[in-house]
Amino acid sequence: MPQLIIHPSGPLRGSVAVPGDKSISHRALILGALADGDTHVSGWVSAEVCLATLRCIRALGVQVEEVPPPAPQPWREQVHPSPEVGRGAGGEGLLIHGVGLNGLVEPADVLHCAGSGTTIRLLAGLLAGQPFTSVLTGADALRRRPMGRVAEPLRRMGATILGREGGKLAPLTLRGGDLHGIEYIMPVASAQVKSAILLAGLFAGGETVVHEPGPSRDHTERMLRQFGVEVEAEVKTEAKGAAVRLRGGQRLTAGGGPLCIPGDFSSAAFPLVAAAIVPGSHITLTGVGVNPTRTGLYDLLEAMGAELQDEGPMTNDQGASSFVVRRSSAVGEPISNLVIHGSNLRGVEVGGDLVVRAIDEFPIFAVAATQAEGTTTLRDAAELRVKESDRIASVAAELRKMGAWIEERPDGMIIHGPTPLTGAVVDSHGDHRLAMALAVAGLVARGETVVRGAEAINDSFPGFVETMQALGADVTWMVNGE
Repeated sequence: MPQLIIHPSGPLRGSVAVPGDKSISHRALILGALADGDTHVSGWVSAEVCLATLRCIRALGVQVEEVPPPAPQPWREQVHPSPEVGRGAGGEGLLIHGVGLNGLVEPADVLHCAGSGTTIRLLAGLLAGQPFTSVLTGADALRRRPMGRVAEPLRRMGATILGREGGKLAPLTLRGGDLHGIEYIMPVASAQVKSAILLAGLFAGGETVVHEPGPSRDHTERMLRQFGVEVEAEVKTEAKGAAVRLRGGQRLTAGGGPLCIPGDFSSAAFPLVAAAIVPGSHITLTGVGVNPTRTGLYDLLEAMGAELQDEGPMTNDQGASSFVVRRSSAVGEPISNLVIHGSNLRGVEVGGDLVVRAIDEFPIFAVAATQAEGTTTLRDAAELRVKESDRIASVAAELRKMGAWIEERPDGMIIHGPTPLTGAVVDSHGDHRLAMALAVAGLVARGETVVRGAEAINDSFPGFVETMQALGADVTWMVNGE
């Protein structure tokens, strides 16, 4: 099985782009499929989780062509010369031939969502509105993840959903159609659940209203507006939380130029933290999506004392050899170039709404905390127990092998630092984010670090190793002992 071999790194330098945003890539496929007309997508990322959505959409009768990106993405230009980065960093092109709101067909087979929680939950909302039967399943780890939180509101809307343990676990069998809008108060903030309800709401009679207790990703709402759907967002109230309203029956309209997907902040998190903890580093990440519902890690690094810079508004430097975008917008999303230097970090306390905004970045955040002065406390993060791995237990166990001082808690962890790390043989637990976090930890560890199960990285960041190598990191693949 493929393994990563990591040795201590000198300063990381250069400018690179990261792959397109996975969350936005999923939504571009689904909404493009429902639109009237053709949608051209630029910057789509061929990560395994997004390929799962692509296969499922095709199985529902939608023709999707893989094509060259329709136009250059100026915000992806590199600000400083640097080596070529790996596959996926520049993004890919898709041409989606939309079938309209009522054009999906019954799949001939079970829809396999691989390891993608976003795929299975968003498709559950989509299929809840279809007048046919479909079955959603996935890899072993996905079949262990909770599905009751999405099945329950969809049942309230009129869908029939069957699954293991009363519909709490996949495989899920759905019979949709004849839905009615509901007002639903989410017990836990979740962009996937919110998006599933809104997708079902497109096919429901009347109005669908979702209240969420805290801020979650709003990519679905932003992209629905790009397709001409009226979505209203209301200010949070103490009784019900912030509300999102959508009227059923609205048609989606393609056109108006390509959907240009920005770089994925969750992928950017790994080189960001690597540069923060490797002394003397100075890197630029170009064209990164900086939607405020996603950038909790950015705020955490600032609180820890990292030397970060979010390069200002979009400018066209006259006479420059390339058009340099310092802040722009695509698919309704803010985009920026991020600059970070090697920094002296300090411990912080993390909890509350900030946890939701950084939920996917806590494996790499834990690595940063091992190199921070003082104690870092993470709480209110029990959701980490039901990700691709139990990310509280697996992060603590693997970083302890390298010498980290971590105390596991039911809803988080306590990390003491700075701790000198030592190279070790560690395991990804099949979790792409843990694999990359351990690779970054190896850059500041004494001796050699080996990450087993590193093939999981392709679930979300194709080209991770090549990107890190372009910045000067000593990270290499080893396959079959070579």
